Amino acid sequence: MVKILFYRKMDSLIGRITLIADETNLKRILFEDEEDAMLKEAEMSEDSEILIQAFDELSEYFNGNLKEFKVSTDPDGTEFQKRCWNVLKTIEYGKTISYEEQAICLGDKNKMRAVGNANGKNPVPIIIPCHRVIGKSGKLVGYGGGIHIKEFLLNLEGKHNE
Repeated sequence: MVKILFYRKMDSLIGRITLIADETNLKRILFEDEEDAMLKEAEMSEDSEILIQAFDELSEYFNGNLKEFKVSTDPDGTEFQKRCWNVLKTIEYGKTISYEEQAICLGDKNKMRAVGNANGKNPVPIIIPCHRVIGKSGKLVGYGGGIHIKEFLLNLEGKHNE
């Protein structure tokens, strides 16, 4: 069965983002100027329930009124990537962990690079909060949308987590 994909664009505090969903799950968030083959297969929709929910939740997040996303996601990835992304979902709003801590959660401290690579392929950033993973030294490293967006998101959460 072929799933129909829908997309919707959203102006946000970090620039224009594109939300892509099937009938039941959010599949992808693209940052401004980011391209994806999935977008070429999608049709624009303003009335997809999943896209409306994701849009509303992201709006509330950027306004500082939402700390936990409820929208259903089903990102495509390997089993290891999905395990990494599941750990990301457990990081509390406004908190950070290191790549090493994430690797330890997965059972192998030596998989820090693999964890970083998996996080870099997270197709649903912000909602699956890979921005909450930082270097062991506390330094901000690696983020698909750019370090400036990672820093912005962490500052936003810090400001609204007091």
